[in-house]
Amino acid sequence: MTTPTGDPWLLTPGPLTTSAATKEAMLHDWGSRDAAFIEMNARVRRELLKIVSAEATHVCVPLQGSGTFAVEATLGTLIPKTGKALILVNGAYGHRMAKILRYAGRTAIVQETPEDTPPDITQLTAALDADKTITHVLTVHCETTSGILNPIEKIAEAVATHGRSLIIDAMSAFGAIAIDSRKIKFDAVMASSNKCLEGVPGIGFALIRKSVLEKCEGNAHALSLDLYDQWKAMEGNGQWRFTPPTHVIAAFDAAIQAFVAEGGQPGRFKRYSENCRLLIGSMRQLGFETLLTDTLQAPIIVTFKMPADSKFVFESFYDKLKDKGYVIYPGKLTVAPSFRIGCIGDLGKTEIEAALAAIRDVLTEMGVGTGRPAKAA
Repeated sequence: MTTPTGDPWLLTPGPLTTSAATKEAMLHDWGSRDAAFIEMNARVRRELLKIVSAEATHVCVPLQGSGTFAVEATLGTLIPKTGKALILVNGAYGHRMAKILRYAGRTAIVQETPEDTPPDITQLTAALDADKTITHVLTVHCETTSGILNPIEKIAEAVATHGRSLIIDAMSAFGAIAIDSRKIKFDAVMASSNKCLEGVPGIGFALIRKSVLEKCEGNAHALSLDLYDQWKAMEGNGQWRFTPPTHVIAAFDAAIQAFVAEGGQPGRFKRYSENCRLLIGSMRQLGFETLLTDTLQAPIIVTFKMPADSKFVFESFYDKLKDKGYVIYPGKLTVAPSFRIGCIGDLGKTEIEAALAAIRDVLTEMGVGTGRPAKAA
């Protein structure tokens, strides 16, 4: 079963399947200095702040490019050359932040736990107690490598208690997992258009505490990644410094309107959670095992261990599913062979059930009797 437009359903963490209304919003051309476009851009920025109840304290600074562009821009703008970051790592995206800081010439240390294990709050507290030169703590809210939901509230509490700055990579969580700036103290949270807000790729953004950003002039290591300069320009005339992705912003505006109509973050969380429960329950009936326990699993993307059956070849499994209209994700773990299936995008119970039916058919075609993985040694 394919989408109404004949495309496969994307059971991935983004890019993902978008609604017809979001696609249709890109059928118009916009002048980047036109008043209607400037208002659209301002509306998007306002609505993003509302999602985390940060209108009174933070500003929204969008940037052309993928989410990683926004991460690199935020880290380079907020962390001065004299700063020192502690990065909590339990997957590829924590490691990516460390790599970004190496490129930017910033000092950073890594506190790492396995991909199926949340950051150790006791270890974090000890590090902040022992090293007064640490100025910033960086963490990932939902680590897409595994689908794990990290304890952002406890991390924020520890960082705030020690008077340090918290920067959150919320790429795969923003809009679906609750973040309230009134309860969780953060100086910046970063996300993108093509994840839980169900827009199309092309925009990353950062919600930054205004009082912090005001002090960041001259920090950035690259002109195009200078969020202080980007913010000052937008505050001055409402325009982007360089050519904006007009069609992407129009699609994002439409996607955010749909997000609000669905009930905002609670509504989005409900649908994704129902998708996730249905997916995991049915896959377990087929013998598959999830990497994570249910208490650690975010309803964004689920990592399944690779079956032990010698007839299961992931490449064939992937191709056969795609032929039936469903695209999934290969694994990205170091701890175990795996693959991933996403729960997000413009899909619900009907599409998940159809995908599960396709999975059952493909397993039968391959002669795979069970999805059970090999027993741990």
